Amino acid sequence: MTPAPSRLFYPAPAWIAILSLVLFSALCLAVHAGGLLRYAFPAGSLAIGAFLYWRYPLLYVGFTWWIWFLAAFVRRLIDVQAGWADPNPVLLAPFLVTIVSLLTFAKELPKAIKGTGLPFALCMMGVVYGFLVGLINSPPQTVVVPLLNWLAPVAFGYHLYANWRIYPDLRQMLQRVFVWGVLVMGAYGVVQFLIAPGWDRFWLQNQTTQVFGTPNPLGIRVFSTMHSPQPFACVMVAGLFLLFASRSSLRFPASSVGYLSLLLSLARSAWLSWVVALVVFLPSLKPKLQMQLILTLLVMMIVVLPLTTIDPFASVISTRVQTIFSGQNDVSYADRSQGYSTVLTDAVTNIPGLGMGFVLKDSSIGSNDSGILTLLLTLGWLGLLPYLGGLLLLIASLIQSREAMNDSFMSAARAIAIATFSQIGLNNVMLSSFGMVLWGFIGITIAARQYYAKSALVSQS
Repeated sequence: MTPAPSRLFYPAPAWIAILSLVLFSALCLAVHAGGLLRYAFPAGSLAIGAFLYWRYPLLYVGFTWWIWFLAAFVRRLIDVQAGWADPNPVLLAPFLVTIVSLLTFAKELPKAIKGTGLPFALCMMGVVYGFLVGLINSPPQTVVVPLLNWLAPVAFGYHLYANWRIYPDLRQMLQRVFVWGVLVMGAYGVVQFLIAPGWDRFWLQNQTTQVFGTPNPLGIRVFSTMHSPQPFACVMVAGLFLLFASRSSLRFPASSVGYLSLLLSLARSAWLSWVVALVVFLPSLKPKLQMQLILTLLVMMIVVLPLTTIDPFASVISTRVQTIFSGQNDVSYADRSQGYSTVLTDAVTNIPGLGMGFVLKDSSIGSNDSGILTLLLTLGWLGLLPYLGGLLLLIASLIQSREAMNDSFMSAARAIAIATFSQIGLNNVMLSSFGMVLWGFIGITIAARQYYAKSALVSQS
């Protein structure tokens, strides 16, 4: 791989390609050619992603994350001009860019089925099984996008692991991406809550549910530049934990807007996952790093807490926090419990599964409300065993990683992966943005472990 770029807009060919997409998108929006951009954006993203993959692999990783951060925002800008479209081709852009990384698995297939790569291969076997069952039970056109949704995050995680030799450069790239990502998405999230921009109001007005809030200032559950509050909150938790390992001067302003927008997302499962991540993260560090983390937390609390105690933020956040302890009195909790009791028996007894393309239509629980139900219904037991088996092997490998004591980034990445996985009963953590966080940080943590293990062998020889 090429070394990590040390100068702004370097290397020039890569940035020319990226900025060309940005400028073309801005031009289309300026001249009200949103209908053209609706198809040009995913096509251009794929072309640039492939170019970066082959020529500038580090920038490919950063570009992939930014497409995930911004694609839904671009979709809303287009829709408010060109009219509502659902399904929307723009939302394919992140999957198309990410699936390019499957080439890494294909190129290293003999290695991929051995050693540390075997769990990734097992997961892909489970995905392929679900795809084949889906082809039998559903129209082919309804199976293609779910295949991308399942396969792309696993492929990206393997891609990061396979490039363990340049782990320090990948670490630097990911830290830079998430510092800026938290700052940009956090700041826009606060603006979104306060003024409700027209494109966000238009999107909310076309939703069939009000779980994302109302299309009014102070009425939106913040989803910032992403597709909905839960995926946004998952990504924000990841970014906020990487800030603990960052020395960037931007980490404190990024944290202030990041934590505020996370709270305004009202995503309780993400709040709980932050606690899980902290429980995993803090004990894994050496005492010196633990003290640094505690001091950083105190500074961030001093910056963030005053913002959460003033209106209009305080009333919205405090009301949602109280529902965490309301238990049976909470409508969302009751609906999910009812949904589980209704669907779980059928899911457990369906041995072959229903395959990709199946959509859970129970009124009390949706397809994105439980990773456990999704695994059982989509993959069945025959696909679930290799997929979940491979995933648990990787999680076990993360837990055993002693090298994290000396590398705060690796420790944060491990905590992020475990905390994301802990939401499997509440969210569909294998797919979409959740899947990217889960598999991306599994991949980079396994890469770090491999890098330190090989470095130790070299130093001993």
